Amino acid sequence: MIMGVVLAGGRATRMGGGDKGLRRVAGQFLLTHVLDRLTPQVAAVALNANGDPQRFDGFGLPVLPDSLPDFPGPLAGILAGLDWGARMGAAHIVTVAADTPFFPHDLVLRLQGAAGNSGVAVAATRRNGALQLQPTFGLWPVALRDDLRAELLRGLRKVMLWAERHDAGIAEFGTDPLDPFFNINTPEDLSLAEHLAGTG
Repeated sequence: MIMGVVLAGGRATRMGGGDKGLRRVAGQFLLTHVLDRLTPQVAAVALNANGDPQRFDGFGLPVLPDSLPDFPGPLAGILAGLDWGARMGAAHIVTVAADTPFFPHDLVLRLQGAAGNSGVAVAATRRNGALQLQPTFGLWPVALRDDLRAELLRGLRKVMLWAERHDAGIAEFGTDPLDPFFNINTPEDLSLAEHLAGTG
């Protein structure tokens, strides 16, 4: 059983603050686009977000805050998801970013197929021949949650450093007709997403 966790804990400083997932693209919340892609691929979904969880009440999903203070980044969101997955009896979670509305419909299946011996896998694309890792899109075994907790307490903050320590497999995705991991960081990106949503 695989659970899905949307990493929505970022502070969206380049967008002027607030929740990027609550911005609208093609008439819907950005988070709605993400959930529409993730929900059919997993057994259940939760949001990792900090602050007042009531702002997400309309989605009817569990909201998981970071268990560590000071916004330590996506690894803390992965840990929150792993702890939730453990409570739900899941073997793995898959994480996705809340600002990436066009990620693949077969993300989970492809991550499973690429998983290394530890059960860890991350997504990637290629740009000009170079591999571009997408570490917020990953498959993570619940059994590694205490290892991750210890690493975070020791100061680890980079997702790929932790993934590489567990021999992560790589699921490579194509970028034609668009990069499926295009993410929205600026108002200009939001306008581009509007265009892409209209042509998808």
